[in-house]
Order: sequence, then structure tokens, then C-alpha cells
Amino acid sequence: MHGGGVSASLAHLSAPRPAVVAACVLIAALGWEIFSLPFVFYRTFLLDRKYGLTSEPLAAWCADHVKALALGLAFSSIAGLAIYGTMALWPRAWWLAAAGAFGLAGIVLSRVAPVLLMPLFYRFRPLEREELHQRLVHLSQQAGVRVLGAFEWGLGEKTTRANAALVGAGATRRILVSDTLLKDYTDDEIEVILAHEIGHHVNRDLWSALALEVAVVTVALLAAHFAVTGAGYAISDLTALPLLLLAAGAVSLLMTPVVHAWSRHSERRADRFALDLTGRPAAFISAMRRLGAQNLAEEHPAPLVLWFFHTHPPIEERIAAAKQRT
Repeated sequence: MHGGGVSASLAHLSAPRPAVVAACVLIAALGWEIFSLPFVFYRTFLLDRKYGLTSEPLAAWCADHVKALALGLAFSSIAGLAIYGTMALWPRAWWLAAAGAFGLAGIVLSRVAPVLLMPLFYRFRPLEREELHQRLVHLSQQAGVRVLGAFEWGLGEKTTRANAALVGAGATRRILVSDTLLKDYTDDEIEVILAHEIGHHVNRDLWSALALEVAVVTVALLAAHFAVTGAGYAISDLTALPLLLLAAGAVSLLMTPVVHAWSRHSERRADRFALDLTGRPAAFISAMRRLGAQNLAEEHPAPLVLWFFHTHPPIEERIAAAKQRT
């Protein structure tokens, strides 16, 4: 109901039913999917195939996309129900409660993603190179980070890119080394790449990034609150959903450079940690050069492009910093 005559503080008296909320959120999410699918397909399949970055057949890409869509729709429905639930309970401060729920969800997902979500898209098996396995686990222990073990990550079934990661938290934390990395990189290079990932955990970058995301969500939802109520809608009026999404999305977009700037700061700090932990600047430099070439990283992005789109410093900047350690 639209209406300057209805106070937002009375939104809880006419809170929409959960089924109606879920249906409206699903319609909005599916609408975005239909609009964005051609761009996503071009960027993640056609463009990657053009430059030799994908090894995934079209059928496999479609299957992965359908799985990702199903998860996205499920998470969108849960988020919608959580948001409109907080609106019903706390019509004046729902934006704060919803942002808190977002933070809790992020904590839960950080723990369960390696166990429940990533296996839906990738194959994992224990790292069979025993010497490298022991070396990587020992490196983690040396840094004070306990891990479940080291696993080979079947990235080569989908892409030619190389990567390593330290995922999970607590009892689910594990080392992942892609088969594409194992194929072509030396043990020293793999070790220094993993040391960078360990640095993120030691520096608590995962939690600081989550805290920043929660702050952005809080501001975005507050802006949405003022946009909806300022337009004369009751806060839980589902007809205001497009306005709510537009206002929150605009704020999130404007805050993107801030989030990326913090990410680049964290990446530089993790680089320094990796060099301090391993004492292998030559291996770091060679690994960065090879990763940059293999993953087709942009060597010299324009300042505006770097500011808005890049979560990592340019490869040449990272190499130059490592050269100062030699």
C-alpha cells in the first residue's frame, strides 16, 4: 500500500506474508538473471574461451551456472525473508538488525563453504605429493595457523588459471592447491603463494573484510530505509521493493572503491608477510610473473580502472616491492 497517510512505524501491522515476500524476491532475482545472463555468458565463457582461459565445455558451464543460480535464488529468498522479518519486528531499526544478520551469515558461510558449497563446483582430493604436503602444513603451523590438511583442487577441469587458497575457519580450514599450479610451478613458488594466503588468516583479513562489508550493507540499508519512507511508503510495503533495491544497490556501488582499496591494502600486507615467513623473494617474484602471465593479469591498469575494479595491486607493483627484499 502506497501512502503518505500510513506511518512507517505501523509497518508491522501489515507485514506481508512470508510466501508473498519469497515470491516477490524470486521474481526480482529472476528478472536480474534474465537481464544479466548475456553479459555473464560473454564475460565468463566466450571471453575466457577467446583468450584460452577456459577448458570447460559449454554443457559443464551451463550446469555450473544452474547450480549457482539455484543457490543464489535460495540465498536471495532467505535474505528477503530476513529483511522483511526485521521490518516487522523493528520497523525503525530493521536496517541495523538486517546488517547484523548479514554478518552472522558471513561467519557461518566462511565455515561451511569448503565443506558444503565448493564441492558442488570443484573436485578435491588429498594432496598426493607427500613432501609438498608436509612442507605446506608445516609452513601453516610455523605461522600459528592450524589446518585440516592440504588438498589438490581440480581447477584444471574448468580453467587454465592457477591458484592456491587457504579456505574455511576453525575445524574446516584447509589448504587448496590447484592442479594447474602443481603442474607447472616449483615447490618454492607454491610455498610462497600459500604463505601469502596464510598471511590473510594471520592478519585476520577475512574478518576485517567482513566487518567492512557489514558496514557497507548497514549504510546501504539505511539509505534504502530513507528512500522508501521518504517516498511515502510504509517500510514493509512490497511495492517499494524496486526502490529499496535501487537505493541499496546505488550505495553499494558508490562504496566499491573503498572496499577495493582495503582489499589492495590487505594484499600488500599479505605479500610482506609471505616474504617475511619464507625468506624467498626470488621465488615470489618468479611466481608473480608466471601467475600474471598465466592468468592474463593486467600489468599496468589505468588509475581509474585500478581504483574501481581491482582488488589486488598490479603485478609489477608487487614484484617491485619484492625486489626491495633481495
